[in-house]
Amino acid sequence: MSAWNFPYTAYKLAQVLTMGFIISNSAWSADLVSQETALQYIPRDVASSLDKNQIPKDAISISVVEITPGRPGKVTAKTELDWRSTQAMNPASTMKLLTTLTGLDILGPRYRWRTNLYTDGLIQQGTLKGNIYLQGTGDPKLVPEELAKMMRALQNLGIQKLDGNLVFDRSAYAPGVMEHNTIDGESLRAYNVPPDPLLYAFRTLSFQIGKSRTADFIDISYTPPLSRLKVSNQMQLVDKACDSWKSNIRFNLEPEGTNANTEQALTAQFSGSFPNTCKGVSYNVVAIDANTFLTQGFAAAWELAGGTWAQAPAGRDGAVPINARPLLQFEGINLADDVQDINKYSNNVMARQLLLTLALEKMGKPATIENGELVIRGWLKGLGLQFPELVIENGSGLSRNETISAKNLNQILVAARNLPVGEIFYNSLPIAGSDGTMRNRLMTHLRKFLHLKKKPEARIKTGSLADVRAISGYVISKSGKMYAVTSFINHPNAWRGLEAHDQLLAWLLDDGPEPKHAR
Repeated sequence: MSAWNFPYTAYKLAQVLTMGFIISNSAWSADLVSQETALQYIPRDVASSLDKNQIPKDAISISVVEITPGRPGKVTAKTELDWRSTQAMNPASTMKLLTTLTGLDILGPRYRWRTNLYTDGLIQQGTLKGNIYLQGTGDPKLVPEELAKMMRALQNLGIQKLDGNLVFDRSAYAPGVMEHNTIDGESLRAYNVPPDPLLYAFRTLSFQIGKSRTADFIDISYTPPLSRLKVSNQMQLVDKACDSWKSNIRFNLEPEGTNANTEQALTAQFSGSFPNTCKGVSYNVVAIDANTFLTQGFAAAWELAGGTWAQAPAGRDGAVPINARPLLQFEGINLADDVQDINKYSNNVMARQLLLTLALEKMGKPATIENGELVIRGWLKGLGLQFPELVIENGSGLSRNETISAKNLNQILVAARNLPVGEIFYNSLPIAGSDGTMRNRLMTHLRKFLHLKKKPEARIKTGSLADVRAISGYVISKSGKMYAVTSFINHPNAWRGLEAHDQLLAWLLDDGPEPKHAR
């Protein structure tokens, strides 16, 4: 047993004993009906949908488990449907469930990331004469609203003017995890943003484009504010439907000048055509290097707060010097709120940063994916779970290599019901017909239950890649039963599988696993 495993195992054992339960391998074998005795079939409407959309039955795996409350801190689980549930499958973004539940249980829902600010200068008559060093720990939601709070905290130190440059210390992460590698070559798409200990606003520029309310011209605004970005709008309004608005837009981001000692000005150029029927759309792009983006974001936030500069700052990489003194420690929003964003909106870079945070907090810096995986496997072992088919590449599911079985991801859902963070985890999942990635799913079917006082619901994490469609989460049926359900489709026609998954969820909402429905 390694030096790390011993204290971690002792911590987990103490935690579960305090809560009055232990989940062990024997507990799972007692609670879950074995695969041999489970109902191995595909519900009729699901099978029909698969046939219609040319998805073979050996391309889908399904696990359905009924969860029943037991003694405090202990639920029982009974397998109701099992179709190829032990097959290793690509789960796409449903892998985020494993990452977020591990994070909540190990770090705690009140965990906050810290961004530390240091200086090598002094504050003299309201002016900080010296550089500011920002040392990040991977806050996944350092957004403009949070940066504005940081600026106020600086001003509370008696600083009104900054006379120095910005230095960014990213030593919390190993260099390899910050490389911009993609699985589809789309390096400018927001979902492909790489991890960064000083990630600002997901390193994404979001342009809001729409027809002006007062005249026939196009309004373009953007977030987050950058100190030296201007927009050149050369687009023309055309009388077309809004469906394919993006295909006729040409975008370019050009730097002005190459002076390395000052902040670089930028011009965002828009040309082409824009339909006059569009009420407003967002054009998101990752097109600026991390240092320029953070430098200009910091400068804009400082100026919006009323602060001034002796000269426009330049930003560069560097370590915090030994002789630097702390200015402040800024804490971001809590982990429970971050998990809401990760699961409801399937934010990839936030999930990746959470995996690296597990490595950073439990095994020290620099954080690596391998150490994050070790932490997750140690957590699983502490719950008495072993997943031999599990492959973790980044913890977000944005991967061709990550695998898990439907049965074992369902075991994670059942385990969550035994943990103190189980309700926080449950509430982080998208609600069918209501919010997140399930906002427009099952709306017609859910209308059947409007007359019921206690309405059924489906809280489901979705996942999609070119050849993958996945669902995993909880369904409360019309009779009040709770089911954990996980299903993966891995096939070139997987994009057609949304209907089959909706049929599976509708079947559960209607109490499908009742004996009279068995086939």
